[in-house]
Amino acid sequence: MKTVLTVLMSCMLSAGAIAAPANDPATLGQIRDAAMKSDYAYERLADMTDLIGPRLSGSPGAAAAVEQVAAAMRKLGATVTLQPVKVPHWVRGAETAELVDYAGRPAGLSQRVVLTALGGSGATPAAGLTAPVIVVRDFDELKARAAEVKGAIVLFDVKFDQEMADRGLAGPAYGNGSRYRTLGPKIASQMGAAGFLVRSVGGADFRIAHTGATALSEADRIPAAAVTAEDSMLIARLSKRGPVKMHLTLTPQNLPDADSFNVIADLPGTDKADEIVVVSGHLDSWDLATGANDDGTGVAGAMGVLQTLKALNLKPRRTIRMIAWMNEENGTRGGAAYHAANKDSILKQFAAMESDSGGGRPFGILASVEAKAEKHFAPVMAALQPIGAGVFTRRDHVGAADLALLEKDGVPLFQPQVDTSTYFHYHHTPADTLDKVDPENLRRHVAVMSTLSWYLANMEQPLGRAPVVEK
Repeated sequence: MKTVLTVLMSCMLSAGAIAAPANDPATLGQIRDAAMKSDYAYERLADMTDLIGPRLSGSPGAAAAVEQVAAAMRKLGATVTLQPVKVPHWVRGAETAELVDYAGRPAGLSQRVVLTALGGSGATPAAGLTAPVIVVRDFDELKARAAEVKGAIVLFDVKFDQEMADRGLAGPAYGNGSRYRTLGPKIASQMGAAGFLVRSVGGADFRIAHTGATALSEADRIPAAAVTAEDSMLIARLSKRGPVKMHLTLTPQNLPDADSFNVIADLPGTDKADEIVVVSGHLDSWDLATGANDDGTGVAGAMGVLQTLKALNLKPRRTIRMIAWMNEENGTRGGAAYHAANKDSILKQFAAMESDSGGGRPFGILASVEAKAEKHFAPVMAALQPIGAGVFTRRDHVGAADLALLEKDGVPLFQPQVDTSTYFHYHHTPADTLDKVDPENLRRHVAVMSTLSWYLANMEQPLGRAPVVEK
């Protein structure tokens, strides 16, 4: 049975008044329920993906997204700042490949290979290049075959472990494959390779290529691409029969750095306005699709936090700051710019949250808080239990890319703990589009992020600093 106080609080909220005490169960429940009834975040996600499309750093799409998100936040009445960021400007060109020679090849035949250039890739000559392909499984094998690498195209054929992803370990599965994509081109280049290929890092083998960042620089830039899982397996099988040659054409451009912005929108606090609770996602996406899961849901969800609290006329004690980061995908310069601007007042960054694991169903919260602080979150987890998001998982290191420097300085990080079992089916592919996002799950995201943001902004207990983990 509801208590008289609970009923009174609900009536006050419905009338547009400010609830007190701020973190009572009635207020937390009202925030959760309001978020679960709103399609604001999904509408903003549709605007971003359907009206703008891809948003790679330096592109017209990225610039349009900055203006779109800023305008939406101004319309809510938030205090909006555009924080300048210099970003890489890489532009995809032609990308084709075919196997032109292999043991047992019928005369006059070749086989098309489906691939996509990796971020920062260098270019082949306009007419392409033809070179032998050597297939390796790890860095040790690459080094052991150093004599074969010079002038060859190196292919890392490393299977994505979907079984791990299905059991809640999608992050480690992705990390195992992405290190070859990120570091492999640079190492292969330094060994004299003519080109680099990697088996696409992700599940759902539907002959779709997955792009992503590399560690290539001007000093070691070579043509680099991801091939589909099916084509990688084909090349590996053919290489067991004998030598394989490929004709590869990649014509991307690495242009001078471009001007861009983080979008910062503040819901000002009251008596602790100089203390900041960040809620965020990254605005840029890869250029193959519209970045609905990576990371349109994160940005739209963070925007939904401000809309939810504004709709309830709730005023937090600490400032809640929505940030749409620029350049997470191929540089994390947006996060670096924010850290640089706030490093001298880092203790004022009370807590920070980033949602960047797709639009799967959230089951709770991940947090890099001290163990002794975990007990303080019982009220917010109780409030989220009715929507099946009441799990709290403490870690020493959460590792959100745009917030990594803040976390290193001791700022506690939070993120929704979501189902990522199918996230890497679409991640960095042409399939990452709005139709892959379940509106109900996005409402749950907003409910989790809104309830937690409000709770953090009004905590009486000192949260303490996050455990500093050397990486």
